[in-house]
Amino acid sequence: MNEPFGAADAEPLAATDRAGDHIARSIERDIFRGRLRPGEKLREEDLAERFAASRHHIREALLRLSRVGIVVKERNRGAFVREFTADELRQIYEVREILQRQAALRIRLPADPEAIARLKRINEDYERAVEAGDFHRIHETNDRFHTELFGLCNNPLLVSLINLYMEMTYAVRGAGFGDPENLDKSRNHHRIMIRLLSGSDSWALAQICVDHIQLTKDQYLEELRRRV
Repeated sequence: MNEPFGAADAEPLAATDRAGDHIARSIERDIFRGRLRPGEKLREEDLAERFAASRHHIREALLRLSRVGIVVKERNRGAFVREFTADELRQIYEVREILQRQAALRIRLPADPEAIARLKRINEDYERAVEAGDFHRIHETNDRFHTELFGLCNNPLLVSLINLYMEMTYAVRGAGFGDPENLDKSRNHHRIMIRLLSGSDSWALAQICVDHIQLTKDQYLEELRRRV
């Protein structure tokens, strides 16, 4: 049954967007920091009380999170934090490893100096986001870095598949953004990738691209083991 059309629902669209975005980012941070666990139900009434918001704003926030794969919505059951089984995760990451290794091997080394300079600038943005603890910017700059990096393979279809699987594992990768140790390792990996682009060792570049994604996979698998 539809809810009554009240004053909160009559807000200008821009105000509604701002409220939905604020709530979505707050839920996102809670998921990444482990305050909301994989598989946990997100009850609209609890969220409405927590944020002093209308159900309309809560539903908009949950819809935004479902679009990026952090939240899943099930008919007649509600919304839940996205959860993978160990087997699902291993299979997804096996595909990610294949795609990223092959893309890295196809990058002509040494890479174009202008391309390396662009990656350095993006990574500087990423490092600033890490220092600021801004999860949204960490995600955005991290994805921009890898899209730019793998774009050097000159195979747009391969890059689109890499991005598809990156998006599919957003909830897994995002949890790693809340771990300072993982972030330190991630930053170091980025620096190594940039340095290798100036050399001639394609195999080393491919391996660091594969090693890089193990951080969040291993963290998520460990979380699953603790929950058994």
